[in-house]
Amino acid sequence: MLKQINSKKILSLHPSAFLLLAQILSLILYAGFEELPSGRTIISVAGVLILVSAVWVVNRSPAENWIAWTLAVLTFTLSIIAEASGNDIVLISACIIEAILYFYTASSLIAYMMDDNNVTTDEMFAAAATFTVLAWGFAYLYLACQIIFPDSFTNTFSQNQTRSFLELLFLSFANLSATGLSDILPITPFARVLVMLEQFAGVAYIAVVVSRLVGLTILRHEHKNK
Repeated sequence: MLKQINSKKILSLHPSAFLLLAQILSLILYAGFEELPSGRTIISVAGVLILVSAVWVVNRSPAENWIAWTLAVLTFTLSIIAEASGNDIVLISACIIEAILYFYTASSLIAYMMDDNNVTTDEMFAAAATFTVLAWGFAYLYLACQIIFPDSFTNTFSQNQTRSFLELLFLSFANLSATGLSDILPITPFARVLVMLEQFAGVAYIAVVVSRLVGLTILRHEHKNK
């Protein structure tokens, strides 16, 4: 009984941690199963898990619930139709709507973190989850861009090949973190614009949100030590 109560308490206190965990687990699935025949199905299941986690986090933030659920249902439905039909237009629509869902989740998490001057444990998880959510959102925009404009992305090892979603996600993380370690390069003008927008978003996120959380944490410790 006590374990059940503690589990419910953890679920209610740290919803952002479960979104972060779902995304980390999905990265492992991408690495391990992307090349397998059944890999696409396994990754699709991971995508559903992330969608549910994203909506769950939004439900515990100031955002409107119905917007998140509508975007999640649309994404899931269009993804199934695209998988069954192979229609590029449906796949592009699914990618764009899923990107919107992730950006909406990120904005909701940022609003949650900026709502007060207290830094809680869940807000620290939210800061990490927001970063990964933004990276996923831009990765889906890259995927849509690649479908609309073939050969939008290339690298030095395999030019003129379609980049996998894991490669585009790797590019997204590299750009958002400003590490510049990605061997994948944008070629078309629209792809380069998307990369520049993500670089700007990454710098703005660190400058505004992360620095604020760090500053508040330092002030709290200074106040306790007085």
